[in-house]
Amino acid sequence: MIRRTFISTIAAATLAVAAVPAFAEDALRIGVEGAYPPFSSKASDGTLEGFDIEIAMALCAEMKRECELIEQEWDGMIPALKARKFDAIVASMSITEERKRQIDFSEKYYQTPARLVAAKGADFESTAEGLAGKRIGVQRGATHQCYAEKMYPNAEIVLYGTQEEVFQDLALGRIDAQLSDSLIAQNSFLSQDEGADFAFLGGDQLDLECYGEGVGIAVRQNEEELRDAFSAAIKAIRESRKYAEINDKYFPFDIYGARPEGS
Repeated sequence: MIRRTFISTIAAATLAVAAVPAFAEDALRIGVEGAYPPFSSKASDGTLEGFDIEIAMALCAEMKRECELIEQEWDGMIPALKARKFDAIVASMSITEERKRQIDFSEKYYQTPARLVAAKGADFESTAEGLAGKRIGVQRGATHQCYAEKMYPNAEIVLYGTQEEVFQDLALGRIDAQLSDSLIAQNSFLSQDEGADFAFLGGDQLDLECYGEGVGIAVRQNEEELRDAFSAAIKAIRESRKYAEINDKYFPFDIYGARPEGS
């Protein structure tokens, strides 16, 4: 899943996630979005919550590092990382070749497919021909923008700052379809009242060029030690079942890469 130019005002929320070792070490500053439920969002009191947030805290705890969460709008994530506003990104960022030309990634920590959503009974198909002349909403800079522009060249691709805005305009009839991570679409739209008249259009979209090999922790290039520490921590929380504990709070199946039953 899968966004990068303008840097918003950054709000920081510091959260100690484990006992810090006796030796002094700076807190790891983690860039998070806070606007991508159920992966990251804000509770009514303004605190950050969601799968990405809990995974970030679990990884920091496994690495025995204090963790500082820094909220950042999606399309400014990579510029902010490169500008050293934070040390890593835990924000459902897909590992793609295009991004690896700018930044580096840990091993994946989950992988889910993308899918289109349109009104139930839509009179068009999920093909390039079927979507020609249609308005498809995607989050700006996401891997879904890459896929939509590649696969639907004769559609009008409408870009939004947040995924929530995409769903809002779909519900209002301002766009004909939207493209996003299938879990986000199911949990944040189709299972809600505003999504009652909508359904998935077509099947899973799997494209290595646009969607990459899964979602990883992004770090700056030439910071192999930090990258490898995250990869080792991901493996460790998988083995300790801490990952499963977090996963099961949000999803009915293992999103690390297993496919949901019936998909």
